[in-house]
Amino acid sequence: MLEKIDLTKSLSKQEYRERLPDLRDQLYDLQKACWDANIPSVILFEGWDAAGKGTSINLLTQRLDPRGFKLYPIQAPRTYETHMPWLWRFWLKLPNYGEMGIFDRSWYGRVLVERVEALTPENEWRKGYRDIVDFERTIADDGYVVIKFWLHISKKEQLRRFKKLEKDPLESWHVQPEDWEHHEKYDEYVVAIEEMLERTDTEWGPWTIVEATDRRWARVKIFETIIHRLEEALQERGFPLPEGRPDKAPVLPDVGKGDNDIPLAEMGLGTRVLRPLERAGLATVGDMVERLSEGDEGLLKLDGIGPKSLAVIKRRVALLVSSAGGGK
Repeated sequence: MLEKIDLTKSLSKQEYRERLPDLRDQLYDLQKACWDANIPSVILFEGWDAAGKGTSINLLTQRLDPRGFKLYPIQAPRTYETHMPWLWRFWLKLPNYGEMGIFDRSWYGRVLVERVEALTPENEWRKGYRDIVDFERTIADDGYVVIKFWLHISKKEQLRRFKKLEKDPLESWHVQPEDWEHHEKYDEYVVAIEEMLERTDTEWGPWTIVEATDRRWARVKIFETIIHRLEEALQERGFPLPEGRPDKAPVLPDVGKGDNDIPLAEMGLGTRVLRPLERAGLATVGDMVERLSEGDEGLLKLDGIGPKSLAVIKRRVALLVSSAGGGK
């Protein structure tokens, strides 16, 4: 799964400077709109050490109204928290209706670091998948928008960043001995990450894998994804988008390719939706357009594809096709 991610994606400084101010303004407007509509959101950041989670969160929160969000850097549970059900401490951090909760790492530590470092018995972390899916389903049913990011970089890029940080006396504290231990176990973590993505990517809590080699690309993709999900939430509940915002959510992938040979992996779909499509022999947007022309029934028979997922697929395909045809 992760080996298919194109980590060479990048954005020029000029395009980044042109796009970022508008994206920040859009997100500010949507934060206010969701506050007025009582729509809460949970935005969590997972990813490799030195992948840029902290800097992305810093940029994200600079333009937001501080009264409307709470930021939680997640550490190992405190002693008293270990005497409670393991998700208890996260339930207490859920935002109020209309607010945002931003998590720098999250409950996914249960099936990542606790698994690889053998901090939790195997039967316990295996039950964690079910606990997480049920937890996210419960809050999604209560109206929460669940937005999940995995910031992905290669082992080689992580090593380069570690060495660069260690050379800077003001930044060297970021790299601790445990970070080097995690780096040595990169391949073990890949196995855990891929199982996590496959088993917890759901219709109500899809994962967005962010190609984080280029920080500018990663930041823009994060902004666009959050904007897209919040606009969807407002429209699904019958609320108008903020004045001056387009009626359609922005295009997430890089679509300036001029044809329909764009891989499905670039549509921004979660693995839960992408896997059954790939098993059905659909590899490109062109394949999807051809299949959609035959009607919805065939796609709805695929495991993991429901009416809501199909609506998202149609919207993404329409945006990609129109952009590739010169609409961008």
